[in-house]
Amino acid sequence: MKIAIIGKTLVASLGLLALFAPQQADAQIVPIPKPQPWVSVGAKDGDVTYAVGAKFAGYGAELGVGEDGAVGVDVLQFLPLPVVSPYLGLGYYTEDKGVAISGGVQVSPSQNFFVGAGYNSVRGINGQLGIKF
Repeated sequence: MKIAIIGKTLVASLGLLALFAPQQADAQIVPIPKPQPWVSVGAKDGDVTYAVGAKFAGYGAELGVGEDGAVGVDVLQFLPLPVVSPYLGLGYYTEDKGVAISGGVQVSPSQNFFVGAGYNSVRGINGQLGIKF
């Protein structure tokens, strides 16, 4: 049952990402955005929480494990700034946790990696470390 809910949520999240991804115009020379994956570790109410995520074209998705073993997916919207990228997100988690709200910021100190900090109402405060392709 849990796997079915997670699968449906993941498929819906990826569908939304594909739906809102900008299309490249033929007459313009636009660099193709590349995915930027990250891992996240955090804590809430004494429980350690984990997540993996990826950002692509201003949107992101994060698959996380929260307190009491709740598993869920968050869909994120990033503000496209050069060095600092604040974000807000909405997700759904199992174990009767329901809807989760998240927000945070990712900072790119170099061209190859980024770090971040955020808060998720189910997974608590978290730190992120990611790479850029």
